[in-house]
Amino acid sequence: MQMNLADKVLAVNNDLPIRTNKPVHSGKVRSVYWLTDTDSRRLIEEKGYDVPSDTPLAIMVISDRISAFDCIWQGEGGMRGVAGKGAALNAISNHWFKLFKDKGLAESHILDIPHPFIWIVQKAQPVMIEAICRQYITGSMWRSYEKGERKFCGIELPEGLTKDSKLPNLLQTPSTKGILEGIPGVPAVDDVNVTRKDIEENFDKFNFKSKEDIALYEKLLEDGFDVISNELAQLNQIFVDTKFEFGYVKDKAGNDKLIYMDEVGTPDSSRIWDGEQYSQGNVVENSKEGFRQLLLNYFPDPDILLNKDRMDERNALAQENVLPTEVLMQVSKTYIDIAEKVTGKKIVLSDNPKAEIIDILKNQYQLID
Repeated sequence: MQMNLADKVLAVNNDLPIRTNKPVHSGKVRSVYWLTDTDSRRLIEEKGYDVPSDTPLAIMVISDRISAFDCIWQGEGGMRGVAGKGAALNAISNHWFKLFKDKGLAESHILDIPHPFIWIVQKAQPVMIEAICRQYITGSMWRSYEKGERKFCGIELPEGLTKDSKLPNLLQTPSTKGILEGIPGVPAVDDVNVTRKDIEENFDKFNFKSKEDIALYEKLLEDGFDVISNELAQLNQIFVDTKFEFGYVKDKAGNDKLIYMDEVGTPDSSRIWDGEQYSQGNVVENSKEGFRQLLLNYFPDPDILLNKDRMDERNALAQENVLPTEVLMQVSKTYIDIAEKVTGKKIVLSDNPKAEIIDILKNQYQLID
């Protein structure tokens, strides 16, 4: 059974024979193949994508890899990921992106979805902010609050908050995306909390086109959070906190427009709690946070996972330990269950996702020789 499951997991996604003249960019979960100028122009014309004809396009392929604490984890029997995770993440993001567009919020970078594992995306200029929104105090914020910290991203929190309780207001606590140089008071390291004042005074360093766009990104973040939170509430799920990313693309007239990019409202980028359990005083995670908690309990020295100064030990931990199959299958169930709740559709596990992707991109998109 293990080997059969391992075959269904798409762990390596940077070796597809897609025609490209640039290196494949691989992140923790997705790989990006930039199409040639000829193929980009051909697809824009053939498929009628609503973008300028010279827009660079890419194929973005998701995987079933699972990362936590900045490491990739694996399981017994050659399980190098979590069955159904990639398809679940894409399905949830697609659902929210469509809802955002239908409600007139903003568009996304996605132009086409040829397969559950694939997006065809337009090139966007990313805003260098991890746009984080919090409705409850938990996780790293709670750990800092418990130690006496009261100011987060320039926002003062009141005394007397309790773990996992609802915050008085929806908080936006942005951090840097990547290493940003030359911003006074902001260390040049990845993922550092910043204030609105930092962003206003250095808007160009964060890749904003204008100071006015800061208010637009904040509105799109809050409106997007509210849309997802309200929809999840109808499923008796609590949208605890999330991370959005934004970028600029050109419309057909050549004007810049701010869009949503990366992924939104997924179990990887958000915390989602079961509403019924929460009302009884229990926190049951329907997101990757459950896997993170499991790792913290699984290893005897959780400080390795929480302490950034111990990254070498942490990497060794991830590389040298295979997790039990039942652990990864429980994670798989979490992802598939929440995806099916959100979308109202079954997540079907492919027997051989890589072969399907190659077939579609070759025969329907002529992107493989």
